[in-house]
Amino acid sequence: MSLDIKFLESEITDQYLNDDNPRPWIIGFSGGKDSTMLLQLVWSALRKLPPELRRRHIHVVCNDTLVENPKIAQFIRVTLQNIQTAAAQQSMPLTVHETSPRLEETFWVNLLGKGYPAPNNMFRWCTERLKINPTTDFIKNKIDEAGEVVILLGTRSAESTNRARSIKKYEVKGERLRKHVLPNAYVFALIKDVETEEVWQYLLQVEPPWGGSNRPLVTLYRNANGGDCPLVIDTTTPSCGNSRFGCWVCTVVNRDKSMEALIDNGEDWMEPLSEFRDLLQETRNEREWRQMQRRNSDVVGEDVWGPYYPEKRAVLLRSLLKVQKEVQLYDPELILVNYQELVAIQVIWHRDSIFNQSVAEIYNEVYGTQMRNEDFNDQDIFENEILKDVCQDEDDFQLINELLEIQKSKYILVNNYGLQNDLDVHLERFIKNRN
Repeated sequence: MSLDIKFLESEITDQYLNDDNPRPWIIGFSGGKDSTMLLQLVWSALRKLPPELRRRHIHVVCNDTLVENPKIAQFIRVTLQNIQTAAAQQSMPLTVHETSPRLEETFWVNLLGKGYPAPNNMFRWCTERLKINPTTDFIKNKIDEAGEVVILLGTRSAESTNRARSIKKYEVKGERLRKHVLPNAYVFALIKDVETEEVWQYLLQVEPPWGGSNRPLVTLYRNANGGDCPLVIDTTTPSCGNSRFGCWVCTVVNRDKSMEALIDNGEDWMEPLSEFRDLLQETRNEREWRQMQRRNSDVVGEDVWGPYYPEKRAVLLRSLLKVQKEVQLYDPELILVNYQELVAIQVIWHRDSIFNQSVAEIYNEVYGTQMRNEDFNDQDIFENEILKDVCQDEDDFQLINELLEIQKSKYILVNNYGLQNDLDVHLERFIKNRN
């Protein structure tokens, strides 16, 4: 092997043992080839140290956007379990952490709840919410606890010109660590000069210390003909695109070549996912799908492209649930949109004064269940019956109920900003319609 593994491991050992600052290490792990090589190198170097010298703690952090390609997500989930189990058995000072977006920032809550259009290069609202914020919050918490952290990333100059430029911009000549955009955080780009061929050569010859082999990873790449989506922790890290492993709903690219390749290589159960992604891409710029007023804006006009109309959000939710039901024939445990997200979607619809669309009715239509509206809007049935008895007018009952739902939506999403304005707008709309 032309790659000097001994040199890379000596760099790890020297930094680990001779750094007087007890700051912890954070390894960004995406499950792809580069981050796998990075973690293997660190593990191999530390395993050669006596247990009493392994005092610096290492956090392996992996981000789950909740809309990852299911095939990749399943592979990563198993890998993380193996890593945590092996770390305990081998007395490695290592813990695994999975970050994910807050409920109000998930893909489906924004797209189906708030009506955000499917992302594109001009409005890529997903990267920050799904990737940057969750991992950045984790890193900031560790900085608050320890004062400083060292972040190990599997970034390589050979990946792209932009990546090489980013690495060069922040590195300090003669120094192993470079400053991160976050204060009190430093980056250790151990494999920045490693070539792609050398990465594969290493992975094929060196088995992972957490057990098994890297053959499944190689097969996954071969079948998808793609690359892994890097752990995104700031705006200097490029987002996914082209044929990378990433979100199955990604509409930033014209075609999801990795998912298409997986389907061509036998994963035909993923076809409904691909078709739904195409639906998002085809309809985002359809005039009849988009409101002529943006959220939180009074400007109205034909040239204004706002969120999806409420009825279109309902159409997309129905289609998504149908896709979920279909792929569950392959894997009954596969959830595309979880229950908390469905509740949040209904809550946001109420906050936006959308009361003629019901998540419960849509869910029942697709799954043939008997879910109640209260199951998705946190409404107390007993209180609702009391309110109905007190109100003599059905319209008054409906108005008060809707105002209560708007108020509850703020509490459920832990966001009271604009509550008074939302209530005023809904009251004005009610009075206008009544007159």
